[in-house]
Amino acid sequence: MTIQQVLLLLLLWMWLPHPCHTEMLFRRTPDLRPKSFGGRALGNDGKAIHRQKRGWMWNQFFLLEEYTGSDYQYVGKLHSDQDKGDGSLKYILSGDGAGTLFIIDEKTGDIHATRRIDREEKAFYTLRAQAINRRTLRPVEPESEFVIKIHDINDNEPTFPEEVYTASVPEMSVVGTSVVQVTATDADDPSYGNSARIIYSILQGQPYFSVEPETGIIRTALPNMNRENREQYQVVIQAKDMGGQMGGLSGTTTVNITLTDVNDNPPRFPQSTIHLRIPESSPVGTAIGSVKATDADIGKNAEVEYRIIDGDGTDMFDIVTQKDTQEGIITVRKPLDYETRRLYTLKVEAENTHVDPRFYYLGPFKDTIIVKISVEDVDEPPVFSRSSYLFEVHEDIELGTIIGTVMARDPDSASSPIRFSLDRHTDLDRIFNIHSGNGSIYTSKPLDREISQWHNLSVIAAEINNPKDTTRVPVYVRILDVNDNAPQFAVFYDTFVCENARAGQLIQTISAVDKDDPLGGQKFFFSLAAVNPNFTVQDNEDNTARILTRRNGFSRHEISTYLLPVVISDNDYPIQSSTGTLTIRVCACDSRGNMQSCSAEALLLPAGLSTGALVAILLCIIILLVIVVLFAALKRQRKKEPLILSKEDIRDNIVSYNDEGGGEEDTQAFDIGTLRNPAAIEDKKLRRDIIPETLFVPRRTPSAPDNTDVRDFINQRLKEHDTDPSAPPYDSLATYAYEGNDSIAESLSSLESGTTEGDQNYDYLREWGPRFNKLAEMYGGGESDKDTS
Repeated sequence: MTIQQVLLLLLLWMWLPHPCHTEMLFRRTPDLRPKSFGGRALGNDGKAIHRQKRGWMWNQFFLLEEYTGSDYQYVGKLHSDQDKGDGSLKYILSGDGAGTLFIIDEKTGDIHATRRIDREEKAFYTLRAQAINRRTLRPVEPESEFVIKIHDINDNEPTFPEEVYTASVPEMSVVGTSVVQVTATDADDPSYGNSARIIYSILQGQPYFSVEPETGIIRTALPNMNRENREQYQVVIQAKDMGGQMGGLSGTTTVNITLTDVNDNPPRFPQSTIHLRIPESSPVGTAIGSVKATDADIGKNAEVEYRIIDGDGTDMFDIVTQKDTQEGIITVRKPLDYETRRLYTLKVEAENTHVDPRFYYLGPFKDTIIVKISVEDVDEPPVFSRSSYLFEVHEDIELGTIIGTVMARDPDSASSPIRFSLDRHTDLDRIFNIHSGNGSIYTSKPLDREISQWHNLSVIAAEINNPKDTTRVPVYVRILDVNDNAPQFAVFYDTFVCENARAGQLIQTISAVDKDDPLGGQKFFFSLAAVNPNFTVQDNEDNTARILTRRNGFSRHEISTYLLPVVISDNDYPIQSSTGTLTIRVCACDSRGNMQSCSAEALLLPAGLSTGALVAILLCIIILLVIVVLFAALKRQRKKEPLILSKEDIRDNIVSYNDEGGGEEDTQAFDIGTLRNPAAIEDKKLRRDIIPETLFVPRRTPSAPDNTDVRDFINQRLKEHDTDPSAPPYDSLATYAYEGNDSIAESLSSLESGTTEGDQNYDYLREWGPRFNKLAEMYGGGESDKDTS
């Protein structure tokens, strides 16, 4: 079946009558004449179906909104032709508002509205009505639907969505330029009467603006409205329904209109001439002053660009536009000199950057001003003839040679004399010096290019009358090379020759280096210092040479090492040369020439020590070292006996100074005869076995005429000690020495010393020289301890 056939059958089916209950709405008319409808249709079997005749009287009801009466508002009446008037039928109402907003009399079918209705809340209500038998409660008529429409009255005024509108329009706009459109709405029914027909009018804002009555479009009404005169306008618009007629309701809104700026005003300088001053010492880029042109416009329309268009200082000054302040900043472009020129005149122009072609007729959007700049004199520092100096000098020049001269002058009219000096921070080694009067730089130490090829100096120039004003200039000294270094071997060569070497065999390739840097490049020559029967040198003429053998076979047993002097010379002037010695070892090699052993003793040993034996030897050495270290540490921890055991021990004590003599046979240390005969002491006789630490003059006292023999003196002391009851029971050693008569120190023995130690003063011991310092510390320190305690 084709698509056309399907569509045709569908169209025929739509036009066929179908069995259904048709629900009719009736209109409310003054005479409620019953209307009945009947119909016939064909069933599915082709037989005619008879439709029951409806006995309803249907009407469509209308109701005015906002009813203000005290009684219920009558809507209409429902009636069925089955109603005999005997009260056997009952009318039932259902649907929107049934029972609350709309009620029906069960017997008569009259419908009433119980309260005031607002159409703006709901425009129509759909209800259903049915008549039933009061006794059997069976419907006598099918349920049908009808509509109650609410008729509108003008009870709503027009309203605007915004209480205040904001709009803008460019200034100087032509008459009729659209500003903004305002639209009001009315909740009344636009299809019923003129309740919702709105007309716009302007209440405030004339004669500047107008409004279209039908559309609400606000337009300009005056030409050339200037923002600079007035920027803000307030317009009140009224919207009135009923077509603007009397009795219509109205609403208003406020429109705040702002005139936006256009570039209709040129920039203007407040004066025609200004005067600025600048010191001549101002560096390049210094701001001298500013100029500013005023523009009545705002924003980008007031942006101004400044430029210097004329004058005698166009090459000496620049002007920069400051965007945030719209000022022209005049700056120094080149160094100024009061002695050269003292006054400059500039012509500065200010022009708008955004010009509107519509307002060209208002005149050129630019203005000019004359700027006069006076240069003020200051005491300037000296000025060098150059910004930097470069001197080249050979490294072999003599001391005091002048390598170059710097020149400076006083730019002021006074022309003060200049004094030159070197900044020693740039010449820490003081290799150079400068003549303070004429600026000549000369050497004070030898130069060496190999140590430093460049020297960067800083020369200071100052006025003699005003030393505080100084100027510096960099001076670069380049040291030129002189051939003063001899070439040498490039590396240390570990050279060997095999025992089975043949004549002419290459054993080493050597090269050389030179600290000098000649212009033509390095060129070295190699040769032997003397003819060698074993080896020879062959120059490769590329700054390398080969060491070759001159005979067959070498023996480690005969000679294990050969020394080969090689002369290396360069080709620069003056020619420098040096002799390097190659140490060539004789080694045993395999058939390929690889070294195996170079030691002659290796041939005598059939086999070397094993690894285990070497490890055992190493462990023994380590254990021995540990024992020695422990022994030394234990020895240091032993306590030394104090020199004096106790202050209460009155026995003589042995004080050891760890200074041993050579015995009786040592006649260089002291003379025993002097001990026995103190009178024989010679003046200023010093020990001959040691170097004296301090030379001092010994005190000399006259000797007693009758000296006692030393042996008798010692025997007497020994007898006294043996008979002393306070002596200890154990053996003790008491040593005495005879000092002679009139000794300042008197006896060193403590047996005859005073009972109190406070009576003794041992300060004189320090005057006897370094050998008595220890003794002075012992006795002097004891008193100090006693005093402090």
